[in-house]
Amino acid sequence: QVQLVESGGGLVQAGGSLRLSCAVSGRTFSTYAMGWFRQAPGKEREFVAAIGWSGVNTYYADSVKGRFTISRDNARLPVYLQMNSLHPEDTGIYYCAADLSIATLMGSATDGISYWGKGTLVTVSS
Repeated sequence: QVQLVESGGGLVQAGGSLRLSCAVSGRTFSTYAMGWFRQAPGKEREFVAAIGWSGVNTYYADSVKGRFTISRDNARLPVYLQMNSLHPEDTGIYYCAADLSIATLMGSATDGISYWGKGTLVTVSS
């Protein structure tokens, strides 16, 4: 059974940093694009960042550009999300996702994404 497992969430003060990890079991994801999404309380899940299968191409939501960095070691996972200069509005459950198409990860139809983790909670206090 394929599993994506996120870790690294927690409580941090505004301006602080966290690094999220996404570990994979059950299959190899070396040819899959990987992404991070988040869902704040009372809001819809939104795209945060994505990285292509080679690790060269990265994409970010405007709200996190310059503060968050997505990375992967293509020889093996996990995929990381380094989050710096955190704001209270970054609070939410962060989900790891995988799909063969990075366009699917970045599109609006998140229901079409192949694999999801169960999420890790990030809380940023003011």
